[in-house]
Amino acid sequence: MAADAEFEPILAGSEPSTGEMELEERASLRRISGLSTELEDITEVEYRRLRLERVVLVGVWTEGDAEHADASLAELARLAETAGSEVLEGIIQRRDRPDPGTYVGSGKVRELRDLVASNGADTVICDGELSPGQLRQLEEKLKVKVVDRTALILDIFAQHARSKEGKAQVELAQLQYFLPRLRGWGEAMSRQAGGRAGANGGVGTRGPGETKLETDRRSVHKRISKLRKELAAMKTVRGTKRSRREANEVPGVAIAGYTNAGKSSLLNALTGAGVLVEDALFATLDPTTRKAVTPEGRPHTLTDTVGFVRHLPHQLVEAFRSTLEEVASADLLVHVVDGSEGSPHEQVAAVREVLSEISEEHSDMPPELLVVNKIDSVDATRMAELRRLLPEAVFVSAHSGKGIEGLREIIADRLPRPEVFVDALIPYTRGDLVARLHNDGEVVVEEHTPEGTRIQAKVRPDLASLIEPFAAHGAA
Repeated sequence: MAADAEFEPILAGSEPSTGEMELEERASLRRISGLSTELEDITEVEYRRLRLERVVLVGVWTEGDAEHADASLAELARLAETAGSEVLEGIIQRRDRPDPGTYVGSGKVRELRDLVASNGADTVICDGELSPGQLRQLEEKLKVKVVDRTALILDIFAQHARSKEGKAQVELAQLQYFLPRLRGWGEAMSRQAGGRAGANGGVGTRGPGETKLETDRRSVHKRISKLRKELAAMKTVRGTKRSRREANEVPGVAIAGYTNAGKSSLLNALTGAGVLVEDALFATLDPTTRKAVTPEGRPHTLTDTVGFVRHLPHQLVEAFRSTLEEVASADLLVHVVDGSEGSPHEQVAAVREVLSEISEEHSDMPPELLVVNKIDSVDATRMAELRRLLPEAVFVSAHSGKGIEGLREIIADRLPRPEVFVDALIPYTRGDLVARLHNDGEVVVEEHTPEGTRIQAKVRPDLASLIEPFAAHGAA
């Protein structure tokens, strides 16, 4: 598959990038079918792998056409495969709204139970977020584990998180999701000693006691509080780094888009960053910022952000808010769209919906540059259709490099330009200032005189203040 191509640089003996090494590690830990998780012999500990889950998918079609419902279930299948499962079967039910008791009706539950038994499935994944009651009833009736779309996405995020901040964000989202779904059986519902049994403990120990479930809930609340404090501290550090860039007035470009649209590939194509690229949903979660220069040499930063998906769990939006704020603070938003997908306009709408949630706290969002990627995977007819659907977009292929140079020029044209005009005579002993004027500004006129370099340029305010002592006041 495409993964083999990713390893070619490693097999050829060249120096692998960070992304290539991470991809090799991830592939080596992929779940293997048919291996038990139970050890029969202590020597097996070196070779044990997680058992591949066999799943059946079920969706409820409440709006849109049949094609839209099929696309949603197909995306659920890709999510399940990314999580390491084997998809056996999928069914869709047409309803005005999901059944409040079992998500699907009682008749469909019986059909689903037979389907699970005949396929030997051990898990059912629902294409929606289940209430605690729906989850409990489905598991009781189907006699297998039931997972909803939200829990599935959270599981993928937990597998792919690498940084300390990413792991904390995912854990916070998982705890927020599971808190109302905590259930107790057997010992979990027993109470700590109270009444006469707890009389010897003195004041505060008498009474009905506390169930294990209540203890678990209190522990979860404490952990959520601790994670929020840790993330607040990380947000401060991230804000400090961002403020330094803003103080130096280095323009920033944020790359956002639907998951697996090719954001990391585009970052690599524009900067040579070498970040992880994998044909999987949510392959990269941690934001990556790299330096870049425009064709005329102006520096700026490019930041790859976490991917979006239809019905992205609100817990993840909340937990990743500090990361997603990188988009709001950028000078330009490069919105990447997968041109090989059947409904690119729906992906664009899903991304903009999440961005609108973030923009509620930010009065101004950066201007958007729509970029359709993977055009090397579509034919001429499809290209014509894409140009009709997304007339304002730029069309590129990060894999082949087609259109990348044109994209660089468009990004350079849309970045904010220096606004302060300076006219200075800089002595030859301050060649460093002349170099900065060339690197960070737009030189209009440059002339070498016996006294020094006479230069006229447009620069940022911070650089203009450094040039002020050498200003050629009143010079013609």
